Amino acid sequence: MTTQRSDRFADPRISRSLMILTYVFGGVGLAVGIGTVNSDPPSLGWAALVTVGGAGIVSFVRHSIFHRSDAARMGWDYGTTNAFQIEAGVANLSWGLVAVLAVVFDWGLAVEASTFLVFGIYMIGAAVTQVIYKRGARAAVISLVFGAMLAYVGIAGLVAS
Repeated sequence: MTTQRSDRFADPRISRSLMILTYVFGGVGLAVGIGTVNSDPPSLGWAALVTVGGAGIVSFVRHSIFHRSDAARMGWDYGTTNAFQIEAGVANLSWGLVAVLAVVFDWGLAVEASTFLVFGIYMIGAAVTQVIYKRGARAAVISLVFGAMLAYVGIAGLVAS
């Protein structure tokens, strides 16, 4: 029975669904953020909750909890636990929780913007890594565009603060 349970958690459809959810959170939040960071007064609260908080927490779940499914999605060996995936998930959880805390405790625009910038730099680095290790042009372009948009909102928020 252990094999059946393990195989179920290695189904790449789980992580594909979580990846889509990540980009839905990211896209919706970025649209909100681009609109509100340039408003008077500038704001990133809701955008930080959805984009950085939501996408960060969902990415943690995908990378760390469903790491076997995520490995299968990427064509990696899912027969062993990959500590790198779990570490990447914890990194996503870290900025996701900081974004949520920044909004809940009203730490201000600069902190909220910084979470966008950190997430953006991470995604740009992921795009470079995808190119170096030939993971695929499509994945690299998506990561690069997402990262650049996150960085833009982060920088715009820092300038506005």
